[in-house]
Amino acid sequence: MTTLMIQGTTSDAGKTTVVAALCRWLARQGVSVAPFKPQNMALNSAVTIDGGEIGRSTALQALACGLEPQNDMNPVLLKPQSDCGAQVILRGQVHGNMDALDYHAYKAEVMPSVMEAWCALNTRYDVIIAEGAGSPAEINLRTNDIANMGFAEAADCPVLLVGDIDKGGVFAQLVGTLELMSDSERARTKGFIINRFRGDIGLLEPGLDWLAERTGKSVAGVLPYLHGLVIDAEDSVGTSGDSKPDALNVIVPVLPRISNHNDFDPLRLHPGVNLRFIGPDQPIPPADLIVLPGSKSTRHDLQWLKAQGWPQAIRKHLRYGGKVFAICGGFQMLGTEVEDPDGLEGEVGTTEGLGLLEMTTRMVAGKQLKDVTGTLTISPDKAAFIGYEMHNGVTTGPALTSPVAELDGKPDGAISEDGQVAGTYVHGIFDQPEACRTILHWASRGGDSELAGEAVNYRQHRQQQLDRLADLVEDHLDTDWLRKLLGLSKHDPQHR
Repeated sequence: MTTLMIQGTTSDAGKTTVVAALCRWLARQGVSVAPFKPQNMALNSAVTIDGGEIGRSTALQALACGLEPQNDMNPVLLKPQSDCGAQVILRGQVHGNMDALDYHAYKAEVMPSVMEAWCALNTRYDVIIAEGAGSPAEINLRTNDIANMGFAEAADCPVLLVGDIDKGGVFAQLVGTLELMSDSERARTKGFIINRFRGDIGLLEPGLDWLAERTGKSVAGVLPYLHGLVIDAEDSVGTSGDSKPDALNVIVPVLPRISNHNDFDPLRLHPGVNLRFIGPDQPIPPADLIVLPGSKSTRHDLQWLKAQGWPQAIRKHLRYGGKVFAICGGFQMLGTEVEDPDGLEGEVGTTEGLGLLEMTTRMVAGKQLKDVTGTLTISPDKAAFIGYEMHNGVTTGPALTSPVAELDGKPDGAISEDGQVAGTYVHGIFDQPEACRTILHWASRGGDSELAGEAVNYRQHRQQQLDRLADLVEDHLDTDWLRKLLGLSKHDPQHR
């Protein structure tokens, strides 16, 4: 079996998209391929087919392979809860909370589980495309490394190094990273991919020749900058897409521990929506709709909202007829209290909620992790949707007698008596055009405004973007060299 690992000179060098592109390129040829990420640190995660959770970027790569997400694809997921601590997810399940120093020491104990997950995938698929994390040149993290060269050495697999030329200094990135590797690590690094290039490739070619001569490594190719690429991000919050002047104004607070912000990608793509993410200390502008997103630390982020003046802005927004919609942790914030008696998301205690719905939430052990299907009851058309739940809290109270949706025949979420405030536990609810259209129609002033343009079917959009990435591999990378590196026959990709 063959494993190829993609590492990057920096975070956000493009490892995730390169892995997704290679996975899709191979899958389109009928190669049995799966993604693997030994360790991921992200607040964006996805529910797996075996009842756990993995990083959403790895789930996207599974989709590129035509596979359902599986726990083995991302055996270690770290979900930050503070600047120095995170929830540790092992093989899809919550292991506990650790501070950074404790986890750094714990990695040696985790490595066998990482290798077991990789071996399990190897029994099911012919090719594994693995993704590193951060940079292999992070000297302070080399001890007990499981994310980059520590795994590559244990798996004895070749490595390709990705550098981002758009930020500048790509040759220094690549050569400098190599210089900080051990001899064995340098030897297993077989070549480079330069990512996000803009301009005339002829101006870059002398540098590519120098790089190959200087390092003795192959340049597998140069990938162009992809304008308009909107695809599930691992960490960074995206920006708004293009919209028309009379668009529906939607704002989202960028919580310190915002989770699954990919919920909003369909709104970024909607031509009738002007979506803005409002960061710390930024003025809160007028809007038609305020959406409170998911949170990994609901009470902490609730305190941040208060410190930033959001409760006052929300009350003013409601007085002027605006609407509020909330997802998961944001839904919990709408109630009167959020209790965490066992400190599952941080310190033990209770935090007063926004008081917009008569309900309370109590954090309890045992995370809800499941895919769901349902219909929206926010309007008579009862639009159908598919989504997923991922939360610890249990919410109770009179507000739940007016649900916003039905999930497999059971009520979910709540909507206020005046119809201005609503929330749900379901992530991914904007992905289906019908559900997205229904919520935006509800949010429009008076509920009878026509939005410019149609909602995007985000599930189809993901597939189109993955094909777009695979086309880049065919057009801009040395595919014969890649086949040889992977042990694939040039004429028969399934022949090992």
